[in-house]
Amino acid sequence: MKHIMAPSILAADYRILGEQLRVLDEAGAEWVHIDVMDGMFVPNIAVGVPIISSIRKGSDRFFDVHLMIEDPIRYIDVFADAGADGITFHVEAAPDPGAVIAAIRAEGKKAGISLKPGTELASVLPYLDQVDLVLVMTVEPGFGGQAFREDMLDKIRELRRSCREKGLDTDIEVDGGITLGNLGAVLDAGANVIVAGSSMFRGDIGKNVKDFTAEAGKHPVGGT
Repeated sequence: MKHIMAPSILAADYRILGEQLRVLDEAGAEWVHIDVMDGMFVPNIAVGVPIISSIRKGSDRFFDVHLMIEDPIRYIDVFADAGADGITFHVEAAPDPGAVIAAIRAEGKKAGISLKPGTELASVLPYLDQVDLVLVMTVEPGFGGQAFREDMLDKIRELRRSCREKGLDTDIEVDGGITLGNLGAVLDAGANVIVAGSSMFRGDIGKNVKDFTAEAGKHPVGGT
């Protein structure tokens, strides 16, 4: 387990997306976070299979695909074929989370499970030993630019505690309103995979990635 920066292309400029991905690569961002929205599970539509397939040809980064869609098991093979390296789905959207995890595993991909701010942590705990990653949403999913919810820090701490009790080095990812100002608190709570959109893509992208990485280096992996 280590600190991983995962800039979210939800905040990218799609006119020059290829160029911006190159800057991320050069700055050392290991993952690219890709939000997929269907307009049903969340009130927005964003990034489909053609975009993932296209940018896959120009980047060797880890594609962290976050499915904010209803009944995600229908599309696991599609996104795997498009170039996803990891696929994360929402526990609220899956009637049988175990089956979705198995489908992701069958494609040879890293499996993640996510929960909204209002969803109890207990909903994902039964699957901790089956997934590689748990994504804690720190805003309501669907739109970028929202303010970070500080009350989610306790959820992150509890999740890291549960992982330790089970002897698991599960990646804990956070997504929503992450800035340099609150990054330390998120890392100290136990998160180690950091998704940031606006904070990464506003201004000098390369410098932003390096600043986030430098700040992360000041904090112990897995929290305090």
